[in-house]
Amino acid sequence: MGLLENMLENTKKQIVREIRFRFPYYLLLSTILLVAFIIRVYRVNDLLGFYYDQGRDALVIWKFWHEGKPFLIGPVTGLQGIFLGPFYYYLITPFYLIGGGNPIYPAVFLSFLSVCAILMLYITGRQMHSNITGLLAAMIGAFSYYIFTHSRWLSNPNPILLTSVLLLYVMWKIIEKSESKKKSKNINLWWTILAFLVGISLQLESASAIFYLAILFIFFIWQFVNSAKHSIKEINYAKIILIIGTTLLITFIPQIVFNLRHQNILLNNFLNLILREKAFRQFTAFILTQRLNFFWEVFSNKLYAGDHQKAAIFIALSFSALFMNRKVLKTKVLKLFSVFLITPLIGYLFFQGNYGNIYDYYLSGYYFPFILLFAIGLGELWKTSLGKVAVLFFIFTFLNFNKTLIKNYLTADIKNRPIAFEEQLKAVNWVFDDAVEKGVFNLDVYVPPVIPYAYDYLFLWQGNLRQLQSKMECDENLCGKTNKQVSLLYLLYEEDPPNPDRLQIWLDRQEGIAFIEEEEKFGMITVQRRRRY
Repeated sequence: MGLLENMLENTKKQIVREIRFRFPYYLLLSTILLVAFIIRVYRVNDLLGFYYDQGRDALVIWKFWHEGKPFLIGPVTGLQGIFLGPFYYYLITPFYLIGGGNPIYPAVFLSFLSVCAILMLYITGRQMHSNITGLLAAMIGAFSYYIFTHSRWLSNPNPILLTSVLLLYVMWKIIEKSESKKKSKNINLWWTILAFLVGISLQLESASAIFYLAILFIFFIWQFVNSAKHSIKEINYAKIILIIGTTLLITFIPQIVFNLRHQNILLNNFLNLILREKAFRQFTAFILTQRLNFFWEVFSNKLYAGDHQKAAIFIALSFSALFMNRKVLKTKVLKLFSVFLITPLIGYLFFQGNYGNIYDYYLSGYYFPFILLFAIGLGELWKTSLGKVAVLFFIFTFLNFNKTLIKNYLTADIKNRPIAFEEQLKAVNWVFDDAVEKGVFNLDVYVPPVIPYAYDYLFLWQGNLRQLQSKMECDENLCGKTNKQVSLLYLLYEEDPPNPDRLQIWLDRQEGIAFIEEEEKFGMITVQRRRRY
């Protein structure tokens, strides 16, 4: 007990000494993290985007909550018939339960995870290069408009911000420990963590993480060759292969079980994608040009959303500082980033599945690694007087540019922003409140993505909540909502600017079914009470 107390006391002293020695750094870091969290949760009840994906996920979790059936697969990917693993559902389920079904709770939790990712950016940047690099990376991750909006996204790609930087950090620790015979004793644990993070990331955003497998393979070969070159015999790479394979297999167990229970549906869909649809094939000059433009758009927007000129100037300065310093160029830092960032870029040249479509969030697993590499370049610039001026100018322009976008996002009202959780909930509750003394009712919903999962969940959640609170008499039909055809009909529809004809056809069909008694608008949502003819 005395030994444990001494260890805790020594650790406490080291932490206090570290904070005192670098107090300005930690004060600035704490401020960055605090402000980052505040802007990620500010008005979340009003501005949360709760649409098709969010409603679908919430309905799955609701079913688990009330029926107790465990998840074996997670959300569907953009590729037909290919499903993610269930990790994301298990990750956010406790917060749906804590909030009584309220999606605000898991949304805040995911925002908190993004702040943890920013902290890891600082830690990794500091260990790889310097305190100033860590702080610059944390600042960019905290206040980049695109990262900010991604961090408020109630969706499975959100947590990959954290797992991606954790992957980079673990790979860095493996490199360090491989080169130090004294530290290589627990290297198997780091390889286990690395493989586990790859497996978990594949359950969050497969379009990003699919290339983590290639990165893991290349990284293993690099470390194996490096150990052979320096005659490091303390590390058993045969055992590490077994560790990686076993760990990855464990993360795939739910999908394997699901696949076996459903006549190999996942495996067949995957083989169909690779073999019949030829998702990976030789690229053309057109694909090369298209992909390079796409990569530039994705990564430059993480600094200055839409202002490619400013992004080009500072990316050029940062990368020039890296490549002009031969010592940095030859270090393991740039070798690691080369493996981590070039691999997916090459992979997406050959990947032409999903009808050739790729989207910004497909690279969400590389946002923070890119930001960290960019910050290392700024850290190199910081070493000279003229470089300090350039870095300070970047900080000023970056914060000023992104501050305006973030402010506009956070202060937007119903008139100048997309449909959000605030008016959706008001529309749903208007129906329930209006129907209190009118008996059971039918509901018909129109939303642009066609399938109204969001409203299916919101009516289910709010109906059960009213039943629990005993504000009105409810039966198995959720406070009056029934599937049996009755006279009272409520219509709820969202505006559909890209497809106004589709909405009009739906409304014309309703005219022949029931007449309007009352209508209410909530931003771009319209609710009508109707009576059948």
